[in-house]
Amino acid sequence: MKQVVHAACPHDCPDACGVLITVEDGRATKIQGDPAHPITRGFLCAKVAKYLDRVYSPGRVLYPMRRKLGVHKGPQAGGSEAVFERISWDHALDQIAQRFRDITAQFGNEAILPYSYGGTLGALNGGSMDHRFFYRLGASQLERSICSTAGEEGLKSVTGIKIGTEPEQFRHSRYIIAWGANIHGNNVHLWPFVQEAQRNGAKLVVIDPYRTRTAKCADWYLPVNPGTDAALAMGLMHVIINEGLHDAEYVAEHTLGFEQLKAKVQEFTPARVAQWTGIAAEDVVKLAREYATMHPAVIRVNYGIQRSERGGMSMRAVSMLPCLTGSWKEFGGGLQLSTSGGFGLNREALEMPELMQTALGRPARVVNMVQLGQALNNLQDPPIQSLFVYASNPAAVCPNHNEVVRGLRRDDLFTVVHEQFFTDTTDYADVVLPATTFFEHKDLVAAYGHYYLQVSKQAIAPLGECRSNVELFRALAACMDFDEPCFRETDDQMIDRALDSPNPWLQGITRKRLEDEDHVRLNFAGAEPDGASASSAPFLPFAQGNFRTPSGKAEFFSAALEKQGHDPVMEFTSPAESRTGLLAEGFPLELLARKADNFLNSTFSNVESVRAMEDVDILEIHPDDARPRNIPDGSKVRVFNGRGEIELRAKVNGAVQPGVVAAHLNWAKLSEHGRNINVLTSEKLTDLGNAATFYSVLVEVELSRPSVSAS
Repeated sequence: MKQVVHAACPHDCPDACGVLITVEDGRATKIQGDPAHPITRGFLCAKVAKYLDRVYSPGRVLYPMRRKLGVHKGPQAGGSEAVFERISWDHALDQIAQRFRDITAQFGNEAILPYSYGGTLGALNGGSMDHRFFYRLGASQLERSICSTAGEEGLKSVTGIKIGTEPEQFRHSRYIIAWGANIHGNNVHLWPFVQEAQRNGAKLVVIDPYRTRTAKCADWYLPVNPGTDAALAMGLMHVIINEGLHDAEYVAEHTLGFEQLKAKVQEFTPARVAQWTGIAAEDVVKLAREYATMHPAVIRVNYGIQRSERGGMSMRAVSMLPCLTGSWKEFGGGLQLSTSGGFGLNREALEMPELMQTALGRPARVVNMVQLGQALNNLQDPPIQSLFVYASNPAAVCPNHNEVVRGLRRDDLFTVVHEQFFTDTTDYADVVLPATTFFEHKDLVAAYGHYYLQVSKQAIAPLGECRSNVELFRALAACMDFDEPCFRETDDQMIDRALDSPNPWLQGITRKRLEDEDHVRLNFAGAEPDGASASSAPFLPFAQGNFRTPSGKAEFFSAALEKQGHDPVMEFTSPAESRTGLLAEGFPLELLARKADNFLNSTFSNVESVRAMEDVDILEIHPDDARPRNIPDGSKVRVFNGRGEIELRAKVNGAVQPGVVAAHLNWAKLSEHGRNINVLTSEKLTDLGNAATFYSVLVEVELSRPSVSAS
């Protein structure tokens, strides 16, 4: 029997592709993009196009496993067979439940820490039954801030909500700025709209410290020094305001704090901005004038700009630009960071935080996921005694890798990992549980790069004994004797709960409609007072103001930031870990700890057909930095700072500017010496949002010594 099943890719990407899976006699035989999806339009990225290799990989975890007696934690010769032995689901769940009971009796509920993030962005498997379980258990709560919260807080400090320009409107833009956004590499379904705009005469400007795929296609590429985006944005506003290029009417009617902003930008002259950013003063002036006078103009800004110490303020400054020029009024204007705030699913009904009262009678303590190393090694009252990892690979993705691994090696730490593969993190697990892929379960999938909601239907039966996150925590709740009815809800009941939201843009969108139509655009027309607009009418969220801030206006001056101790308009200083910062002595090069174009964080790193597309374990370095260090192209180099060191292969090219080097995230155990670039990154948090500072890292580079031992 042959059938085609509609699904939606839930991986950590803005595109949330509509997917068609061909199934023959119970086996998936083909994956393709859904040509009916208005944004993803029938094609897939290179990695998801090879998804059958992932689903049917011989490396899949298919059965519950436990660590063999006497086998120490960490990578082993002989692979998983040398470490783990197969057990039943009943045995695994009983062991976990008993250890949880023992730990809570001796140390308290908060000695248990869940750890999850963007392994799936499905509404159910990314955060529903799991949250209910850990709330009911009274476990420590995880502050899930490693990726996007600094940028989100910066954006919301101006606009009040995470929404922006529809991707389909980019085709109508005349001036497009890709700011820290590698559209061609990791937002590939926006790219055809950008190309269409270019064919129609639009200019594409790329601002990025790394010469990305997108930069190579730009009409104008501006390499900016890492962590200085806020200064550049303020410099643009200096020119726009002082030359009277702003939209005075829009500013007067729909913004708050213009006079304070006008005063603040006087500090950011083009000459001074040039010193910080490395962009010539005349180019700052040119960019400001072009952006303010070519209509419509749109900015696609991505999370790259917020991975520095001033990441939140960087996003805040960039978010001010379309409010200053009034480009929010224009079809094809505005800005996009994330569209996720438009969906407004009923997260409280999915997660049920009130269950925490049952266990603790108060809120549980919160542990920041960026600082996992500190939490595992230093946290007390109580110490972390159990770590439950799902939808994440912290031994690869967490900063300060050596400290994270030191904590994971603890003999007294009971670690459970729910996974599809034997990752860096499973090497330190006591119990490994097999997880489904999105082919093998049903879910509700929103997006953060468009406004179409989808139900992802189950295409095939779970391989082996794999279980979804939802099914796992439903079973574990039963094993812990949690008798609340919410732990017995079906997937369909939880989807219905998520859609039962006060958000007017969800009006009329039901599970049945999603199942019948495959994808449904948010109901922006239904939210209009007269309901007269067609459902396909362009969405211009701030054309008439309607900002979601306390004042209802775009806030150039933020009283909320002032209460938090920040400058209410803008503050900028060079990151401490930068060439112009306080810690430059001894480590003169700034490292961009980049994500690879063909992986998603650490996901897909182990799939051979995908890995073959990526040049792994390289350090990209400018000839001006390689030459005085006697580093030829292709040579082995030692990259190091006070936190650790790693050996990579030098790629001497023009992808980075002098003073900057770049390396890709990879699984540690797939690298030659069992390390990845996170041995070099720190647990320091951003100014807003408590996110990671992956791009505020100083290093030195030298030719490798004969050997570098693994940590």
